[in-house]
Amino acid sequence: MNTSAVSLIRVPLVRVPFIRAALAFLLLALSFTVRAQLTIEITGAGANRIPIAITDFTGEPGIARAVAMVVRADLQRSGLFKLVETDTPLAENYMADFAGWKARGTDVFVTGSVTPASNGRYEVRFLVHDVQKEAALGGLVYLMTAQQTRATGHRIADYVYEKLLGEAGVFSTRIAYVVKSAGRFELQIADADGMNAQTALASLEPIISPAWSPDGGRLAYVSFEAKKPVVYVHSLASGKRQVVANFKGSNSAPAWSPDGRKLAVVLTKDGASQLYSVNADGSGVARLASSSGIDTEPCFSPDGEFIYFTSDRGGSPQIYRVPAGGGQAQRITFEGSYNVSPRLSPDGKNMAFVTRNGGRFQLAVMDLATRQTQILTDSDKDESPSFAPNGRTILYASEVGGRGVLAAVSSDGRVKQRLSVQAGDVREPAWGPFLKH
Repeated sequence: MNTSAVSLIRVPLVRVPFIRAALAFLLLALSFTVRAQLTIEITGAGANRIPIAITDFTGEPGIARAVAMVVRADLQRSGLFKLVETDTPLAENYMADFAGWKARGTDVFVTGSVTPASNGRYEVRFLVHDVQKEAALGGLVYLMTAQQTRATGHRIADYVYEKLLGEAGVFSTRIAYVVKSAGRFELQIADADGMNAQTALASLEPIISPAWSPDGGRLAYVSFEAKKPVVYVHSLASGKRQVVANFKGSNSAPAWSPDGRKLAVVLTKDGASQLYSVNADGSGVARLASSSGIDTEPCFSPDGEFIYFTSDRGGSPQIYRVPAGGGQAQRITFEGSYNVSPRLSPDGKNMAFVTRNGGRFQLAVMDLATRQTQILTDSDKDESPSFAPNGRTILYASEVGGRGVLAAVSSDGRVKQRLSVQAGDVREPAWGPFLKH
């Protein structure tokens, strides 16, 4: 077995904020955060799922089983794997009975162990087995603490996913979203499976438009705590934040440039809502486009060349793009009378957006090369699309029974999930980038 020693580095938790005015709200929020865990329901799965068995790992009973359970849950939630039941713990050096696994309809199985190491840590070993080829596909060794059990399970699931599908998994990534309950708003950050939710900001005033920096270390967002929309950039490691745009009128819709140095924002300081760029420290404000209409909802293309945005300059809300340094705008959407909220896939080939279809506001995706468009959802009030960093899945907000929920759909429309909070409306999702371990 080819293994390499990898020391697992825990992603720092978000520290509770930062300004005195929010402290009272945070005390009120502590009990709410416990109830605000996202729960995920799979509402649709891929057509050709890979039959896979994740055995319980041997060694430290509670921790070993907990790691395997996270791996199982991650792979099942993706909608691309069909779990084969197994109740026997098997170590990574188990002499594989390929014929037995084949008879149970299994294509792949994963075995592993968790054993004590030095300094209170644990050594986690695992191996991925290909039943059809009757061979091991590979494995790794991780060092972890007991508190890193879930993070380790996510990393193993990412490894298995990439080995079998040839693309990076996103189980170790994070998501941001806003929960509203009892007149209070919380900007929360959680693991991609909705667990380990942490409150970044709690306020009695609305919080909207969270946007991850490309390195995953900062969040830009809009808060109304000053009784008007103001754009902040919040460092997740330190809990400190900085005002980036607080001009006369409205300051909204922050979007990061791919290099993390600038933000595109929407300001009304000179009249109607128009696009501007600003450095991440709030300096260097520059206007990007001029329009007699409303320009809003900017997002950068992954190569940094263009900014896509929504505008009614042509009479109805449509999607346009402008060079990132400013210039002439080019219209992108032409079908239908209402197309808003553009978000580009990480490879820049597809654009997710919200379109009005027969009176329903639904999530759609456009192939930017062919301009072919596919509606991905059958709901009525979709908004705020956000691509996973591997481009496979789009997270968005919707409404079910009058309550805001998050949902996710694969970019081909086949795999669907619904994420909800027991005690509140959930909106404004943003999927974070890949993190360096």
